[in-house]
Formats: sequence, C-alpha cells, structure tokens
Amino acid sequence: MLKPLRNLFRNAPEGPRPSTPAGTRFYAIGDIHGCDRLFDALIDAIEADDAQAGPADTTAILLGDLVDRGPGSAQVIAKAREWGTRRKVRYLAGNHEEMFLDSFEDRNVLRHFLKHGGRETILSYPIAKSEYSKLELDELQERLHSLVPEEDREFLRSFEEIIVAGDYAFAHAGIEPTRALHDQARQDLLWIRERFLGHDAPFEKVIVHGHTIFEEVDQRANRIGIDTGAFRYGRLTALVLEGETRRYIQACDRSGKDGGAIEIEKWAEVA
Repeated sequence: MLKPLRNLFRNAPEGPRPSTPAGTRFYAIGDIHGCDRLFDALIDAIEADDAQAGPADTTAILLGDLVDRGPGSAQVIAKAREWGTRRKVRYLAGNHEEMFLDSFEDRNVLRHFLKHGGRETILSYPIAKSEYSKLELDELQERLHSLVPEEDREFLRSFEEIIVAGDYAFAHAGIEPTRALHDQARQDLLWIRERFLGHDAPFEKVIVHGHTIFEEVDQRANRIGIDTGAFRYGRLTALVLEGETRRYIQACDRSGKDGGAIEIEKWAEVA
C-alpha cells in the first residue's frame, strides 16, 4: 500500500538540501526491539525496493535496539547477521544492546535489563518460562552464559557507535549538541534524549536516530527520528536516502495479534 505524499519536514532550512554521496543509497531502519516478523517483512520490502530503484552502492543501517520487549530478539539477531552476509549492512549499538551485554557480568544491570524488556529477550532463546521463573538472579546470570551463544554476543559487541555519510550522521539516540561529531561520548550516542531532542539549531550533519518513540516519523531540519514503536504501535520504519531525496518504507502490523498480516506502506517526502 502506498501512503499519500506528505510533507513531514518541519522548520525547513534555506539553501542546498542535505544529500548522500553520489551513487549511494541508504536504508536506515529504526528500533526493531525483537519484532522479528516486522523485520522480516521490512527486509523483503527493502530488497524489492532496491532492485526496482536501479543500480547504486547500497547500504542498510540498523540504528540499534534490535533486542528487548518484542518476542523474537534472538531471531532478529540471527536475521540481522544473516542479512549482512548477502548485502552491505552496518549496525549501530543501542542502549538495549549495551544493557544486554553488561548483564552477563553485572547483577545490577541484569536487574535493570529484566525490567526493560530483557525478560522477553531471554525467553526468545531456548529456555522454558517455567525454568526461567524458578531461577534466582545469580542463577539466571550464570544460565545466560550457556543460553546465549558467544557468536551472538560477539556480533552485538561489534556494533558501531556513529556512521557518517555525506550530509547525514546516524546514531542510535542522537548526539550531544555541544560537542563535535568526532568528539561524541558513547554514553550520549546510546542514551541521550532531552538535550538532543530539544536542540533546534543546526548540527554538523542531519542526525538520523532512533531511541525515542514517535507515533509518526519525526522529521526536523536538524534531525530525523524513525523509531515508530515497532513493539508498541506495530510499525517498523526505514528511511531511504539517495542524493537529495528522502523516502520511507514502513512495515505495519495492524492486527495486534502475532501471526496477523503485515502491510507495507511507502511514501516520499514533499519538499
């Protein structure tokens, strides 16, 4: 299904439009949060779109938070890794990947992780709910080491913190407005919120980010937020950047039920 063209651009700047390097095409995907069915559908839609759009140096960028909250975090990790074997995919670290990895060694982080979607992540691996419910925190932490394959942990540890392409920069949460792009702290790139979202002046680049959920794409002059709440609203969004153009592809589950039909919507920015 195609959405009507609509203008999501607020506070449009004067002068040349931001662009990607000549000959490149980027598909930036917002927070997946364990919604494996939406991710599968969006990958298929991106592959079809890329084939139809014609030759380009194409890169997919996952903006982080692949895990937690949805039912299929282990499946999303496997699919993301597999996709990278047949297409150029770059992966950004999110705060939920950080919590997941730190949970293996830090009991306090594990406790926090479990309260923010970690339970669903653990249950996406081969452990029964009955066994999970019986484990004390120390026992669960020990069980994690055998439950989660080392290759999954190595994959998550390999994620980047920031990616720059032409007039755009990609980060999970955003950037600290008072610091240059090359001088950003990992804590801000993975966790920042109000200081970044409330900043109206231009950044060095237009920042494409996730982390903060919006019901619709939040496109501003200085940033574009594409976490449209896969686990909450059933919408997983990809921003397509090519030259000066911006398009969107969205996988939508309106059924509210696992196993329901997923629709693909596409629309283009109206300048």
